[in-house]
Amino acid sequence: MKVSKKRMLAVVAALMALAMVAAGCSGGSKTTGGTTEVKEVKIGIGAPLTAGAVSLGKGMERGAELAIEQANASETVKAAGIKFVGVPGDDQGDPKTGVTVANTFASDPALLGVMGHLNSGVSIPASKVYADKKIVMVSPASTNPALTQQGLSSVFRVCTTDAVQGPAAADYATKLLAKKAAYVVDDSTPYGEGLASEFAKQFAANGGTVVGTAKTSDKDTDFNALVTKIKGTNPDIIYYGGIYNAGALLAKQSKDAGLSAPLMGGDGLYDAEFIKLASAASAEGDFATSVGLPLDKLPAGQEFKSAFEAKYPGIEIAAYDAYSFDAANVIIEAIVKEAAANGAANITSPAARDAIIKNVAATDMTGVTGKVAFDSKGDTTNKAITLYTVSGGKWITKATPDAAVTP
Repeated sequence: MKVSKKRMLAVVAALMALAMVAAGCSGGSKTTGGTTEVKEVKIGIGAPLTAGAVSLGKGMERGAELAIEQANASETVKAAGIKFVGVPGDDQGDPKTGVTVANTFASDPALLGVMGHLNSGVSIPASKVYADKKIVMVSPASTNPALTQQGLSSVFRVCTTDAVQGPAAADYATKLLAKKAAYVVDDSTPYGEGLASEFAKQFAANGGTVVGTAKTSDKDTDFNALVTKIKGTNPDIIYYGGIYNAGALLAKQSKDAGLSAPLMGGDGLYDAEFIKLASAASAEGDFATSVGLPLDKLPAGQEFKSAFEAKYPGIEIAAYDAYSFDAANVIIEAIVKEAAANGAANITSPAARDAIIKNVAATDMTGVTGKVAFDSKGDTTNKAITLYTVSGGKWITKATPDAAVTP
């Protein structure tokens, strides 16, 4: 079943109908000599595609591509005289590479929005480039609070922040899992540091004891010395702020050393690659929080799953595929709304770019991930955090914000 655009674009359709009547039905596509001219509009897809958290990055690309494909097939977008084109930008999870990607996107006059990036360390510097060129940016995954604290009106995210996810993880650890002693590790990235810091503060506030902390690198592969140090503190949980690449190795090496304490982390761990890299046996019983609710608890979750599986048979939905789908649709809706008001021919003008940013800020729609709307800083108003655990070689839902799923 194809995901319906009626819910997401109803307001846009109404605006377009009015605009076309006012303009004599000529506000969108233009006909010359019997041929309808269609304005090509590009959306950048900024993600790690060949290095870094590639599994998550490829998922982001898939989610955005599905949204673009469905938009181009909709009568609303056709009537607007627009065709959307996704432009992948491989940031490799690296800030310098990310800025290069951002500058490449910004140099294209047909590119009006960016769905990205994954890593906060990439999104923060890249967002400045987009702001200078009036390109709206909607991240599906960058959770460091600093991203939307820069005072840039063009920056948004559909995922909640570390300031929400870190404390939620600590609440799950202390109140649901009854953990009392945590060793906290981060990978020295803005994402990992922010998440670990927020977890540690709330864990202590809940009466738990942080028995030790350590800083590592997101490129580290040998954690044996750290594992020996952790083992000496006898924690009942290890919290890791970072991505699955290194986190899986920490999980495996700690279990190989005889540590029984499970590893817990944020959305950066919540991917099938974590289990593959750690091995199912070593990952068994580990935990990860992720933003939002499971697909099976969302009204449009099954529709998205069906559409995704039809387009990408045999590929598992990753943590940010649905968020990328929603982020891309936020940009699409804002652009179509402006085309309806002032015509596709003017859609790349400075005035149109300003209007598109304002349209994104005013977003109020129901997406796959739930209600999509933004506060005055560009942060999502959807604060739900779900706890997952590895069981039998798969991530399964352990608890949702409203109630524990398993005891």
